[in-house]
Amino acid sequence: MRHSLPLAPQFYVTAPQPCPYLEGRMERKLFTALQGETAETLNNALSKQGFRRSQNVLYRPSCADCAACLSARIDVASFRPSKSQRRAMKRNADLKRRATSTWATEQQYDLFRAYLDERHADGGMADMDVFEFAAMIEETPIRSRVIEYADEEDTLTAVCLTDVLDDGVSMVYSFYRPEQAWRSFGTFMILDHIEIAREAGLPYVYLGYWVPGSAKMGYKARFSGLEVFRENRWQQVPDPEQIEADSHPLSTEPIAEQVANIALPGVRPAKR
Repeated sequence: MRHSLPLAPQFYVTAPQPCPYLEGRMERKLFTALQGETAETLNNALSKQGFRRSQNVLYRPSCADCAACLSARIDVASFRPSKSQRRAMKRNADLKRRATSTWATEQQYDLFRAYLDERHADGGMADMDVFEFAAMIEETPIRSRVIEYADEEDTLTAVCLTDVLDDGVSMVYSFYRPEQAWRSFGTFMILDHIEIAREAGLPYVYLGYWVPGSAKMGYKARFSGLEVFRENRWQQVPDPEQIEADSHPLSTEPIAEQVANIALPGVRPAKR
């Protein structure tokens, strides 16, 4: 009888490049391909270990001398909205949510371009054309949705590309009308995804990465029920102000150890 062994994914490391969050630091990522019949299972398993999806790639920060980027999620059962978050929901009570398939539209791209030009004109995505945008939305080997928000005149105001995991929803990328900053779209879309997860009976909302002390990501720390992936496990964050960005040169494990500690579906952990 022939026995076939599971094919473990291959992991690679990107070349260092300037960090967009901490000045003077270099960024590096550990990544693997997301493809084939096991894509859904692999995405579920690695998302629980701090990885994020970008099209058909799963990645996690793996900087040589810094561990400041923390994968963050919200425990839906523990979440309690603050007064300012309740006000954000009221400000956006006129918006209608619609979940669509992962098919890019001209209206989405126009909104995306307006958002980038106003908020991230010097960022890494600033030069994305319509074809690259379509690839970002459409190239997904797993269960994903485009969550659109429209006002009473049916004008598209905000969009979030969202993955559906076996234990939650993952907010892959969001953008919105930059001239409507008063709506607090970043906060509102997280609040609405908490409601989406609650409606679906899913325990978590995955937010991507949070860097303590980074103004760009400060809004993520304002949510109760916040958890971060540190020391190979999810940890509750009762007080985000008590967590500092870990940028000590010995704060990260060597790449080989990082890969060895990744729990892969269908693969028994190595004995120690």
